Amino acid sequence: MNRRSFLSLGSATLVASSLSYAHGEPANVVRSSSQPGSFDFAFFTDTHIQPELDAAKGCTMCFEQLRTSGADFAIQGGDHIFDGLGVSVERSESLYDLYTNTEKALQMPVHHVIGNHDLVGLYDKSGLALTDSREGKRTYQQRIGKTYYSFDHKGYHFIILDSIHPTKDRSWEAGIDPVQLAWLSEDLSKLLATTPVIVAVHCPLTTGAYAYSEHDPARPFKHQQAYVNNAYKVIALLEHHNVLVVLQGHIHINETVLFKGIPFVTCGAVSGNWWRGSHWGTPEGYTVVSLLDGKATWRYETYGFKATNPHND
Repeated sequence: MNRRSFLSLGSATLVASSLSYAHGEPANVVRSSSQPGSFDFAFFTDTHIQPELDAAKGCTMCFEQLRTSGADFAIQGGDHIFDGLGVSVERSESLYDLYTNTEKALQMPVHHVIGNHDLVGLYDKSGLALTDSREGKRTYQQRIGKTYYSFDHKGYHFIILDSIHPTKDRSWEAGIDPVQLAWLSEDLSKLLATTPVIVAVHCPLTTGAYAYSEHDPARPFKHQQAYVNNAYKVIALLEHHNVLVVLQGHIHINETVLFKGIPFVTCGAVSGNWWRGSHWGTPEGYTVVSLLDGKATWRYETYGFKATNPHND
């Protein structure tokens, strides 16, 4: 396996042992044969935009700072809005409008990852019928785009995964469905062994986060909603490729897990503790990834937001 160089400014580190091609590229295509270049891109996640708690103001502050970073593009790591799951479709539509208008402050290309709170009308209490054209991932697909896909930039291959799997009882679990797994296997098979790969996903493929707290949010739920429940299948595909970093959201903290030579980096949230201060010591912020000649480093940046009703945890 190729050696990888990485840097994390996260609050915890755990070392464990041991444009779009989503549908329809010829199977014999081999991509990214050129020498990898050098550039920065931003990964920002869990914006949880809403009219309350100065969330739109905070997002604007973050985006305006990011705009001056010199990044080639940004990846939004999911949970654009807060929240579409159990509210009226009118509320969800207004939140998507608010996010879309606020994101314009970035003034750079943005690639998007779907998060659980981006689903519309999934819960019964939303009052939305399952057959409605806006239900579930449909609004996201109409307003944002595909839920999983890949793209190339300056000799690097980027893979965006969809970790949100709706269940039959109008809930959801964190997982990668069989159709997407098959797509991922095919997408990776088109790459040269030396092609540097970056993966972005909302729910972590692996995390030690709940070892750091006496409260385990995964326990009370009927479905696994903390981390991808079949991550071992995804990792089995990734470990045979030159994966520089897997960028993850959902948990709102900074953490790096190194497993099978792959850094799994869970990044802090733009919203911090859901717009109420820092979360487990991680303040509101975003991650800047620097790619240099086929290697990756990253750093966490804050942007000075002050919560109107702080409740740090």
